[in-house]
Amino acid sequence: MRHIYISFRKLIALAVLAAALPALAQTSGQPMRLILPVGPGSGVDTIVRVFSNALSKELGQPVVIENQPGAGGVIGTQTLVKAAPDGRTIGIVSNNHVVFPSVYKNLPFDPIEDITPIMVIGETPFVLAANPQKVPASNVKDVIAAVKARPGDFNYASSGNGTILHLAAAMFFVEAGVEVNHVPYKGVGPMVTDLIGGRVDFAVLPVPVLPGHLKSGALKAIGTTTAARATSLPDLPTIAEQGMPNYAVGGWFAAVGPAKLPAAEVKRIHAALTAALAVPEVKDTLIKQGNLINPSTPEAAAQFFRSELVKYGNLAKKIGLTAQ
Repeated sequence: MRHIYISFRKLIALAVLAAALPALAQTSGQPMRLILPVGPGSGVDTIVRVFSNALSKELGQPVVIENQPGAGGVIGTQTLVKAAPDGRTIGIVSNNHVVFPSVYKNLPFDPIEDITPIMVIGETPFVLAANPQKVPASNVKDVIAAVKARPGDFNYASSGNGTILHLAAAMFFVEAGVEVNHVPYKGVGPMVTDLIGGRVDFAVLPVPVLPGHLKSGALKAIGTTTAARATSLPDLPTIAEQGMPNYAVGGWFAAVGPAKLPAAEVKRIHAALTAALAVPEVKDTLIKQGNLINPSTPEAAAQFFRSELVKYGNLAKKIGLTAQ
């Protein structure tokens, strides 16, 4: 009879592997939910769909994008923070996340304590855009003159009350010293549709959603909201260049998980995101869209969230935004 001999060291290795299999099954092959608290066609949605396939390959598991717009991002974020911290659910949030306390008195979650920051991915510039059939203006000076000539006749759209696109537009009109009516929408897609259709006159929009509409003439770009010009629109002056030197608002986007996401999962997801964003085709596409990609560490992301909470709280006070 043949004897089978297994060394003690091999037995230990087999035991370790057996213990690890349940944990591996939770991630390998199991879908990861990637929650976007914005609608399809928005700036963040456009960005995420560029790297989602690469992220899936790096993680070794399918990535399922779930758009959950509404209440300026609160609905989708609430789903995220309620998810189990097992590495199967993450979200991509933007400036709106730290604006929430300035908008809602009874926010159903804490924007700092109820998440685990994984990475600040980068920033995308915004553009003040107008419907060319409704607004006889091509630059900031013309916009101000047109609005002053017809006070109360113009309006501007936003992706929701208190969203960063609302704050960016409101801040422009406040600093310009003119009154323009605010029309909030549930997401970027519907506001773009109505801007093109002439139901609203102005909107601040992320650069990635603009090129086709600018090329067709459906929309007119007035100025870039960030401190520097957008690389994809190098000939478009910033609003600061056009006589408003203190005006600068950009849109960042970051990956987060539910609170108490284990450090090992944070490390795993951070590494996969870093690798996915470094894929040449992904990187080139994001840059061509006008985005600045500069992945941060989890620690730097946590510090960034806290500082941005203070920054946008001060901005909300400046434009007279009160929590509802």
